[in-house]
Amino acid sequence: MRAMQYKFLSVAALAAGAAAQTMNLTASLMATPDLSNLTQYVSLFPQLLSTLASANNITILAPSNEAFAKFLNSPAGSAITNNDTATIQALLQYHVLNGTYPASAITEKPAFVPTLLSDTSYANVTGGQVVEAIKQGDSVVFYSGLLANSTVTTADTNFTGGVIHIIDTVLTVPANVSYTATQAGLSAVAGALTRANLVETVDSAMDLTIFAPNNAAFQAIGSATANLSITDLASILQYHVVNGTVGYSSSLTNGTTLTALNGGNLTVTVSDGNYFVNSAKVVTPDVLVAEGVVHVIDNVLNPSMSTAMPNPTASTQSVAFPGASSASDNPLTSGIPAPTSTIGRMDPTPASTAAGGVSSASSAGSAPIQTGAIGVAALFAGAGVWMNA
Repeated sequence: MRAMQYKFLSVAALAAGAAAQTMNLTASLMATPDLSNLTQYVSLFPQLLSTLASANNITILAPSNEAFAKFLNSPAGSAITNNDTATIQALLQYHVLNGTYPASAITEKPAFVPTLLSDTSYANVTGGQVVEAIKQGDSVVFYSGLLANSTVTTADTNFTGGVIHIIDTVLTVPANVSYTATQAGLSAVAGALTRANLVETVDSAMDLTIFAPNNAAFQAIGSATANLSITDLASILQYHVVNGTVGYSSSLTNGTTLTALNGGNLTVTVSDGNYFVNSAKVVTPDVLVAEGVVHVIDNVLNPSMSTAMPNPTASTQSVAFPGASSASDNPLTSGIPAPTSTIGRMDPTPASTAAGGVSSASSAGSAPIQTGAIGVAALFAGAGVWMNA
């Protein structure tokens, strides 16, 4: 306890002599009573505090005391109560953006801003894990893992190194693909990865864009998936993954062509604010994961129908597997655990076109993810060519 008190007092000492016009970071934190919890936790990491105090051109998303109180009552709050210093430091780094972003710089078009979180135990995205910044109505909102939203309550507290925005919810560090799929209710995707022995491979990969079919999409071609071999299933999954490119919605334009893991082409269509990949519609975009981004789609992509295109005016798209019929149940979901967290915004278009309010996701655990140099080569192992069903 004495050590913690000493570190806390050291913050006050660093604040001495701050300029009257624009204070340094430590002085700014100390001068804001609603950030006393954040100040206490940052003081546990003198090196991080020193780095931030001397940094220039950064933006700090500072959870209020009330935000921390909510966080401590969530499953992820155990990292603080259990003094998990590695996880706490990663969480704090995720709240620091590279660049100075006053509220006026954030628009209705989503921007995906890199943070200081680059530890590969928690993130496998080149340049650091990102947050989504967007203006919704009169509010500035930041989306993080599981589409959790944090709204700015006090904007533009300037300090010598940048700007501070006070937010109402602690950000959720994006989790790995398999955990996120389970929590997002994508149990068929989670089951398919498990059945194809690809969970560890995907969860340790880097810079991924994944187009993840929802459960209804798999059920719609139930007759085609019921008796798939592991090789055929792996081939289908490969066609839903792009490696080496993190394709957030802001970078997907009409006619964009991406190369899937199996070497096939994926074509993006944008029509009236709706996004499609081949003939599948994106129903939930920009779910941040430790390895990149996931876009939830309403159709399973067929590697043998890479030229399939959507009918943007249709309410539903035709399945990409000729002759396939729906099934009453989905065997791929068998044995997949139920979600233990909630997921936020689940709307059919990117946040820039979403209307109305947003919902908050409970903070999921930000435990270290499995990362490393396994790579995506294992996704190709034994994969055969999928033929039309």
